[in-house]
Amino acid sequence: MELTSRPLLYTMIAVAVVCVGLTLWQWPRFAKRGPLAWLGRIGSIVATQLSIVAALGLVVNANFQFYGSWHELLGLYDDAPGAVAKWGDGGAGPAGDPSKGLVQAAGPEGLDKVHGIPKGPPEKAGRVESVRIVGKRTKAVDPAYVYLPPQYFQKQYERQRFPVVVAISGYPGGHFLLGQHLRVPQTAGELIAQQKMQPAVIVMLRPTIAPPRDTQCVDVPGGPQAETFFADDLPDALKSHYRVGHDPGGWGVLGYSSGGSCALQLTMRHPRTYTSAVALSPDYKVTSDPTTGNLFGDDKDRGKRKQEHDLMWRLAHLPAPQVSVLIGTSREGEKNYPAAKEFLSAVKPPMKAESIILDQGSHNFATWRRELPAALQWMSRQLTFPQDVVGNS
Repeated sequence: MELTSRPLLYTMIAVAVVCVGLTLWQWPRFAKRGPLAWLGRIGSIVATQLSIVAALGLVVNANFQFYGSWHELLGLYDDAPGAVAKWGDGGAGPAGDPSKGLVQAAGPEGLDKVHGIPKGPPEKAGRVESVRIVGKRTKAVDPAYVYLPPQYFQKQYERQRFPVVVAISGYPGGHFLLGQHLRVPQTAGELIAQQKMQPAVIVMLRPTIAPPRDTQCVDVPGGPQAETFFADDLPDALKSHYRVGHDPGGWGVLGYSSGGSCALQLTMRHPRTYTSAVALSPDYKVTSDPTTGNLFGDDKDRGKRKQEHDLMWRLAHLPAPQVSVLIGTSREGEKNYPAAKEFLSAVKPPMKAESIILDQGSHNFATWRRELPAALQWMSRQLTFPQDVVGNS
Protein backbone atom coordinates (compact mmCIF):
# COMPACT_ATOMS: atom_id res chain seq x y z
CA MET A 1 0.00 0.00 0.00
CA GLU A 2 1.17 3.53 -0.78
CA LEU A 3 2.33 5.69 2.10
CA THR A 4 -0.48 8.22 1.63
CA SER A 5 -3.21 5.72 0.75
CA ARG A 6 -6.42 5.56 2.77
CA PRO A 7 -6.31 1.73 3.09
CA LEU A 8 -2.94 1.97 4.88
CA LEU A 9 -4.20 4.75 7.14
CA TYR A 10 -7.40 2.90 8.07
CA THR A 11 -5.49 -0.36 8.58
CA MET A 12 -3.03 1.31 10.95
CA ILE A 13 -5.85 2.94 12.92
CA ALA A 14 -7.54 -0.45 13.21
CA VAL A 15 -4.29 -2.05 14.39
CA ALA A 16 -3.93 0.64 17.07
CA VAL A 17 -7.49 0.10 18.27
CA VAL A 18 -6.96 -3.68 18.39
CA CYS A 19 -3.70 -3.27 20.34
CA VAL A 20 -5.40 -1.04 22.91
CA GLY A 21 -8.28 -3.50 23.21
CA LEU A 22 -5.98 -6.52 23.61
CA THR A 23 -3.92 -4.68 26.22
CA LEU A 24 -7.01 -3.93 28.30
CA TRP A 25 -8.27 -7.49 27.93
CA GLN A 26 -5.00 -9.21 28.79
CA TRP A 27 -3.79 -6.80 31.49
CA PRO A 28 -5.15 -8.86 34.42
CA ARG A 29 -2.95 -11.77 33.26
CA PHE A 30 0.06 -9.45 33.07
CA ALA A 31 -0.54 -8.26 36.64
CA LYS A 32 1.01 -11.44 38.00
CA ARG A 33 4.62 -11.78 39.11
CA GLY A 34 7.32 -13.49 37.14
CA PRO A 35 9.32 -12.90 33.94
CA LEU A 36 6.49 -13.84 31.58
CA ALA A 37 4.16 -11.30 33.19
CA TRP A 38 6.87 -8.64 33.00
CA LEU A 39 7.51 -9.40 29.32
CA GLY A 40 3.76 -9.30 28.67
CA ARG A 41 3.42 -5.86 30.22
CA ILE A 42 6.42 -4.47 28.37
CA GLY A 43 5.35 -6.03 25.07
CA SER A 44 1.78 -4.76 25.28
CA ILE A 45 2.90 -1.24 26.16
CA VAL A 46 5.46 -1.14 23.33
CA ALA A 47 3.04 -2.57 20.76
CA THR A 48 0.27 -0.17 21.78
CA GLN A 49 2.52 2.89 21.78
CA LEU A 50 4.10 2.03 18.42
CA SER A 51 0.75 1.41 16.76
CA ILE A 52 -0.73 4.66 18.09
CA VAL A 53 2.33 6.70 17.06
CA ALA A 54 2.32 5.09 13.60
CA ALA A 55 -1.38 5.84 13.13
CA LEU A 56 -0.95 9.45 14.25
CA GLY A 57 2.08 9.82 11.97
CA LEU A 58 0.09 8.60 8.98
CA VAL A 59 -2.78 10.97 9.83
CA VAL A 60 -0.41 13.95 10.01
CA ASN A 61 1.40 12.93 6.82
CA ALA A 62 -1.86 12.43 4.95
CA ASN A 63 -2.90 15.95 5.93
CA PHE A 64 0.41 17.75 5.34
CA GLN A 65 2.10 15.49 2.74
CA PHE A 66 5.55 15.71 4.35
CA TYR A 67 6.44 12.51 2.49
CA GLY A 68 4.59 11.45 -0.64
CA SER A 69 5.95 7.91 -0.92
CA TRP A 70 7.93 5.19 0.82
CA HIS A 71 10.92 6.20 -1.31
CA GLU A 72 10.90 9.69 0.15
CA LEU A 73 10.43 8.46 3.71
CA LEU A 74 13.33 6.03 3.40
CA GLY A 75 15.57 8.52 1.60
CA LEU A 76 15.97 6.44 -1.55
CA TYR A 77 16.14 9.54 -3.77
CA ASP A 78 19.57 10.55 -2.45
CA ASP A 79 21.66 8.33 -4.68
CA ALA A 80 20.19 8.82 -8.15
CA PRO A 81 17.16 10.26 -9.91
CA GLY A 82 16.53 6.77 -11.31
CA ALA A 83 14.99 5.83 -7.96
CA VAL A 84 11.95 7.96 -8.81
CA ALA A 85 8.88 6.03 -9.91
CA LYS A 86 7.70 6.03 -13.53
CA TRP A 87 6.00 9.06 -14.95
CA GLY A 88 2.23 9.20 -14.97
CA ASP A 89 2.09 9.70 -18.75
CA GLY A 90 2.03 6.07 -19.77
CA GLY A 91 5.75 5.43 -19.61
CA ALA A 92 7.33 8.47 -21.20
CA GLY A 93 10.75 7.24 -20.18
CA PRO A 94 13.00 6.78 -17.18
CA ALA A 95 13.03 9.46 -14.52
CA GLY A 96 15.83 12.00 -14.82
CA ASP A 97 16.27 11.53 -18.58
CA PRO A 98 16.40 15.05 -20.14
CA SER A 99 15.96 13.59 -23.63
CA LYS A 100 12.34 12.84 -22.72
CA GLY A 101 11.63 16.46 -21.87
CA LEU A 102 12.57 18.68 -18.94
CA VAL A 103 8.93 18.97 -17.80
CA GLN A 104 7.10 15.67 -17.73
CA ALA A 105 3.56 14.80 -16.74
CA ALA A 106 3.22 13.14 -13.34
CA GLY A 107 0.54 11.43 -11.32
CA PRO A 108 -1.68 13.50 -9.00
CA GLU A 109 1.03 13.83 -6.29
CA GLY A 110 -1.75 14.87 -3.90
CA LEU A 111 -3.29 17.39 -6.30
CA ASP A 112 -6.55 15.45 -6.26
CA LYS A 113 -6.76 16.13 -2.49
CA VAL A 114 -6.25 19.89 -2.73
CA HIS A 115 -9.50 21.76 -2.09
CA GLY A 116 -10.57 24.68 -4.22
CA ILE A 117 -8.49 23.95 -7.32
CA PRO A 118 -10.02 25.75 -10.35
CA LYS A 119 -12.56 23.70 -12.26
CA GLY A 120 -14.14 24.33 -15.62
CA PRO A 121 -12.81 25.38 -19.02
CA PRO A 122 -9.16 26.47 -18.63
CA GLU A 123 -9.75 29.70 -20.56
CA LYS A 124 -12.18 30.70 -17.80
CA ALA A 125 -10.85 28.97 -14.68
CA GLY A 126 -7.20 28.36 -15.45
CA ARG A 127 -5.56 25.01 -14.73
CA VAL A 128 -3.19 23.38 -12.25
CA GLU A 129 -0.91 20.66 -13.62
CA SER A 130 1.08 18.05 -11.71
CA VAL A 131 4.51 17.58 -13.27
CA ARG A 132 8.08 16.57 -12.53
CA ILE A 133 10.95 18.90 -13.36
CA VAL A 134 14.10 17.22 -14.69
CA GLY A 135 17.37 19.08 -14.16
CA LYS A 136 19.44 19.27 -17.36
CA ARG A 137 22.65 19.90 -15.41
CA THR A 138 21.98 18.28 -12.03
CA LYS A 139 19.84 15.37 -13.34
CA ALA A 140 17.74 15.96 -10.21
CA VAL A 141 13.98 15.38 -10.38
CA ASP A 142 11.53 17.45 -8.37
CA PRO A 143 7.72 17.19 -8.32
CA ALA A 144 5.80 20.41 -8.88
CA TYR A 145 2.36 21.88 -9.38
CA VAL A 146 2.10 24.49 -12.13
CA TYR A 147 -0.74 27.03 -12.06
CA LEU A 148 -1.65 28.43 -15.48
CA PRO A 149 -4.01 31.44 -15.35
CA PRO A 150 -7.08 31.66 -17.60
CA GLN A 151 -5.35 34.19 -19.85
CA TYR A 152 -2.72 31.56 -20.74
CA PHE A 153 -5.43 29.74 -22.73
CA GLN A 154 -7.18 32.79 -24.21
CA LYS A 155 -6.67 33.65 -27.87
CA GLN A 156 -5.74 37.29 -27.29
CA TYR A 157 -2.74 36.15 -25.21
CA GLU A 158 -1.62 33.27 -27.40
CA ARG A 159 1.58 34.99 -28.56
CA GLN A 160 2.60 36.49 -25.23
CA ARG A 161 4.95 35.13 -22.60
CA PHE A 162 3.83 35.18 -18.98
CA PRO A 163 5.77 36.15 -15.85
CA VAL A 164 6.73 33.37 -13.46
CA VAL A 165 6.45 33.09 -9.69
CA VAL A 166 8.44 30.17 -8.25
CA ALA A 167 6.75 29.28 -4.94
CA ILE A 168 8.81 27.19 -2.51
CA SER A 169 7.40 25.42 0.55
CA GLY A 170 9.04 25.12 3.95
CA TYR A 171 10.88 22.05 5.20
CA PRO A 172 9.73 19.40 5.87
CA GLY A 173 6.83 19.42 3.51
CA GLY A 174 6.22 19.84 -0.17
CA HIS A 175 4.26 21.43 -2.94
CA PHE A 176 1.02 19.92 -1.59
CA LEU A 177 1.20 22.36 1.33
CA LEU A 178 1.42 25.31 -1.07
CA GLY A 179 -1.84 24.21 -2.65
CA GLN A 180 -3.82 22.88 0.29
CA HIS A 181 -2.72 24.98 3.26
CA LEU A 182 -1.15 28.17 1.87
CA ARG A 183 -3.70 28.15 -1.00
CA VAL A 184 -1.39 29.77 -3.52
CA PRO A 185 -3.24 28.90 -6.77
CA GLN A 186 -6.67 29.60 -5.23
CA THR A 187 -5.58 33.00 -3.92
CA ALA A 188 -3.83 33.92 -7.18
CA GLY A 189 -6.90 32.93 -9.19
CA GLU A 190 -9.14 35.15 -7.05
CA LEU A 191 -6.77 38.13 -7.31
CA ILE A 192 -6.42 37.75 -11.09
CA ALA A 193 -10.21 37.54 -11.48
CA GLN A 194 -10.52 40.73 -9.41
CA GLN A 195 -7.81 42.38 -11.55
CA LYS A 196 -5.70 42.91 -8.44
CA MET A 197 -2.90 40.77 -9.83
CA GLN A 198 -1.61 40.40 -13.37
CA PRO A 199 -1.75 36.92 -14.95
CA ALA A 200 1.27 34.83 -13.99
CA VAL A 201 2.43 31.24 -14.17
CA ILE A 202 3.07 29.94 -10.63
CA VAL A 203 5.34 26.93 -10.12
CA MET A 204 5.07 25.27 -6.69
CA LEU A 205 7.93 23.09 -5.39
CA ARG A 206 9.56 21.82 -2.21
CA PRO A 207 12.97 23.28 -1.21
CA THR A 208 14.87 19.99 -1.21
CA ILE A 209 15.92 17.99 -4.27
CA ALA A 210 17.17 15.03 -2.19
CA PRO A 211 14.50 14.17 0.40
CA PRO A 212 14.52 13.55 3.29
CA ARG A 213 17.71 15.64 3.44
CA ASP A 214 17.13 19.38 3.77
CA THR A 215 19.35 20.77 0.99
CA GLN A 216 18.55 24.44 1.80
CA CYS A 217 18.90 25.51 -1.87
CA VAL A 218 22.67 25.05 -1.55
CA ASP A 219 25.15 23.34 -3.88
CA VAL A 220 26.61 20.77 -1.49
CA PRO A 221 30.25 19.87 -2.30
CA GLY A 222 30.13 16.30 -3.55
CA GLY A 223 26.38 16.19 -2.92
CA PRO A 224 23.04 17.50 -4.22
CA GLN A 225 23.33 20.66 -6.34
CA ALA A 226 20.14 22.35 -5.16
CA GLU A 227 21.19 25.92 -5.95
CA THR A 228 22.06 25.00 -9.53
CA PHE A 229 18.72 23.24 -9.87
CA PHE A 230 16.70 26.28 -8.79
CA ALA A 231 18.89 28.93 -10.42
CA ASP A 232 19.58 27.24 -13.76
CA ASP A 233 17.77 23.94 -14.33
CA LEU A 234 14.30 25.05 -13.25
CA PRO A 235 14.15 28.21 -15.43
CA ASP A 236 15.51 26.32 -18.44
CA ALA A 237 12.95 23.55 -17.97
CA LEU A 238 10.02 25.95 -17.67
CA LYS A 239 11.12 28.02 -20.68
CA SER A 240 11.38 24.85 -22.76
CA HIS A 241 7.82 23.76 -21.96
CA TYR A 242 5.67 26.77 -21.10
CA ARG A 243 5.06 30.15 -22.68
CA VAL A 244 6.93 32.14 -20.05
CA GLY A 245 9.20 35.18 -20.09
CA HIS A 246 12.88 34.93 -20.96
CA ASP A 247 13.98 38.13 -19.22
CA PRO A 248 14.82 38.19 -15.46
CA GLY A 249 12.32 41.03 -15.05
CA GLY A 250 9.55 38.47 -15.39
CA TRP A 251 10.83 36.04 -12.73
CA GLY A 252 10.32 36.09 -8.97
CA VAL A 253 10.54 33.67 -6.02
CA LEU A 254 8.11 33.35 -3.11
CA GLY A 255 8.44 31.12 -0.07
CA TYR A 256 7.62 30.64 3.59
CA SER A 257 9.95 29.51 6.38
CA SER A 258 12.94 27.71 4.79
CA GLY A 259 11.30 28.33 1.41
CA GLY A 260 11.44 32.04 2.19
CA SER A 261 15.13 31.68 3.04
CA CYS A 262 15.62 30.04 -0.36
CA ALA A 263 13.75 32.89 -2.05
CA LEU A 264 16.12 35.48 -0.57
CA GLN A 265 19.23 33.40 -1.26
CA LEU A 266 18.30 32.74 -4.88
CA THR A 267 17.35 36.33 -5.66
CA MET A 268 20.35 37.96 -3.99
CA ARG A 269 22.83 35.41 -5.36
CA HIS A 270 21.28 35.11 -8.84
CA PRO A 271 19.86 38.53 -9.82
CA ARG A 272 20.20 37.62 -13.51
CA THR A 273 17.66 34.85 -12.98
CA TYR A 274 15.28 36.27 -10.36
CA THR A 275 14.72 39.97 -9.74
CA SER A 276 12.22 39.84 -6.88
CA ALA A 277 11.62 37.73 -3.79
CA VAL A 278 8.87 37.36 -1.19
CA ALA A 279 10.13 35.78 2.02
CA LEU A 280 7.60 34.98 4.75
CA SER A 281 9.28 34.16 8.10
CA PRO A 282 12.71 33.43 6.58
CA ASP A 283 16.18 32.97 8.03
CA TYR A 284 18.95 35.20 6.78
CA LYS A 285 21.82 32.74 6.70
CA VAL A 286 22.27 29.06 5.96
CA THR A 287 23.53 26.79 8.72
CA SER A 288 24.12 23.06 8.90
CA ASP A 289 22.07 20.93 11.30
CA PRO A 290 21.06 17.25 11.62
CA THR A 291 18.46 17.60 8.85
CA THR A 292 20.88 19.22 6.38
CA GLY A 293 24.08 17.32 7.02
CA ASN A 294 27.32 19.03 6.03
CA LEU A 295 26.27 21.68 3.52
CA PHE A 296 29.62 23.38 2.97
CA GLY A 297 32.21 20.60 2.81
CA ASP A 298 35.47 20.28 4.74
CA ASP A 299 38.01 21.77 2.34
CA LYS A 300 39.76 25.14 2.55
CA ASP A 301 36.81 26.95 0.93
CA ARG A 302 34.29 25.81 3.54
CA GLY A 303 34.41 29.11 5.45
CA LYS A 304 34.02 31.16 2.29
CA ARG A 305 31.01 29.16 1.10
CA LYS A 306 29.33 29.48 4.49
CA GLN A 307 30.04 33.21 4.63
CA GLU A 308 28.60 33.85 1.18
CA HIS A 309 25.30 32.25 2.26
CA ASP A 310 25.04 34.72 5.15
CA LEU A 311 22.86 37.49 3.72
CA MET A 312 23.84 40.02 6.37
CA TRP A 313 27.49 39.47 5.46
CA ARG A 314 26.66 39.92 1.79
CA LEU A 315 24.90 43.23 2.47
CA ALA A 316 27.86 44.48 4.45
CA HIS A 317 30.70 43.32 2.18
CA LEU A 318 29.40 42.88 -1.38
CA PRO A 319 27.73 45.25 -3.86
CA ALA A 320 23.97 45.20 -3.43
CA PRO A 321 22.16 43.41 -6.27
CA GLN A 322 19.52 45.27 -8.26
CA VAL A 323 16.57 43.29 -6.92
CA SER A 324 13.45 43.89 -4.83
CA VAL A 325 12.51 41.88 -1.75
CA LEU A 326 9.48 41.73 0.52
CA ILE A 327 9.82 40.39 4.08
CA GLY A 328 6.85 39.05 6.05
CA THR A 329 7.07 38.88 9.85
CA SER A 330 5.16 39.66 13.09
CA ARG A 331 6.03 41.84 16.06
CA GLU A 332 4.70 39.21 18.46
CA GLY A 333 4.80 35.47 17.89
CA GLU A 334 7.69 35.39 15.42
CA LYS A 335 11.15 34.77 16.86
CA ASN A 336 12.82 36.25 13.79
CA TYR A 337 11.31 39.74 14.09
CA PRO A 338 14.58 41.31 15.38
CA ALA A 339 16.53 39.62 12.56
CA ALA A 340 13.99 40.90 10.03
CA LYS A 341 14.40 44.47 11.29
CA GLU A 342 18.18 44.15 11.10
CA PHE A 343 18.03 42.82 7.54
CA LEU A 344 15.60 45.47 6.32
CA SER A 345 17.74 48.22 7.86
CA ALA A 346 20.86 46.87 6.14
CA VAL A 347 19.42 46.91 2.60
CA LYS A 348 21.01 49.59 0.42
CA PRO A 349 20.49 50.78 -3.18
CA PRO A 350 20.09 49.61 -5.82
CA MET A 351 18.42 46.83 -3.83
CA LYS A 352 14.94 47.67 -2.56
CA ALA A 353 13.11 46.16 0.41
CA GLU A 354 9.57 46.39 1.76
CA SER A 355 7.78 44.54 4.52
CA ILE A 356 4.53 43.05 5.76
CA ILE A 357 4.62 43.31 9.56
CA LEU A 358 1.67 41.91 11.48
CA ASP A 359 1.03 42.88 15.09
CA GLN A 360 0.66 39.20 16.01
CA GLY A 361 1.32 36.01 14.11
CA SER A 362 3.11 32.75 14.70
CA HIS A 363 5.22 30.56 12.45
CA ASN A 364 2.26 28.83 10.80
CA PHE A 365 -0.08 28.78 7.81
CA ALA A 366 -2.71 30.96 9.49
CA THR A 367 -0.15 33.77 9.56
CA TRP A 368 1.21 33.17 6.06
CA ARG A 369 -2.30 33.04 4.56
CA ARG A 370 -2.94 36.51 6.00
CA GLU A 371 0.22 37.77 4.29
CA LEU A 372 -0.21 35.98 0.97
CA PRO A 373 -2.72 38.26 -0.85
CA ALA A 374 -0.61 41.37 -0.23
CA ALA A 375 2.55 39.41 -1.08
CA LEU A 376 1.18 38.23 -4.44
CA GLN A 377 -0.01 41.71 -5.33
CA TRP A 378 3.41 43.14 -4.44
CA MET A 379 5.11 40.48 -6.57
CA SER A 380 2.76 41.26 -9.45
CA ARG A 381 3.89 44.89 -9.41
CA GLN A 382 7.53 43.83 -9.71
CA LEU A 383 7.15 41.50 -12.69
CA THR A 384 7.05 42.59 -16.33
CA PHE A 385 4.05 41.51 -18.43
CA PRO A 386 3.55 41.16 -21.32
CA GLN A 387 7.26 40.57 -21.65
CA ASP A 388 7.76 39.70 -25.27
CA VAL A 389 6.06 38.06 -28.20
CA VAL A 390 6.58 34.38 -29.03
CA GLY A 391 8.69 34.12 -32.15
CA ASN A 392 10.77 37.24 -31.55
CA SER A 393 13.19 35.56 -29.15
